[in-house]
Amino acid sequence: MKTIIDVLGWSGSGLIILAYALTLIENKNYLNYSKYLNLFGGLLIAINCYYYNAIPPFVTNLLWSVIATLTIYKTRNNKKKCEKTKCIN
Repeated sequence: MKTIIDVLGWSGSGLIILAYALTLIENKNYLNYSKYLNLFGGLLIAINCYYYNAIPPFVTNLLWSVIATLTIYKTRNNKKKCEKTKCIN
């Protein structure tokens, strides 16, 4: 079980680093991917931290995932509004 938790934690770290790298590329499609990578990366690291009873990084990564979720939700709502009003992005 410990090995699985370690792999999850390292995978989550990789996803978050990849998400950051994608924000440096000036392509809007990559920004959409980075939001999901942040969400899943934060959750995987939170699972790892919870397993090892590391509460401060657990809370930090849980909040990281919540922020990513809210960003995804906000982006989807803005996209729906733009489709209705035919705004230009």
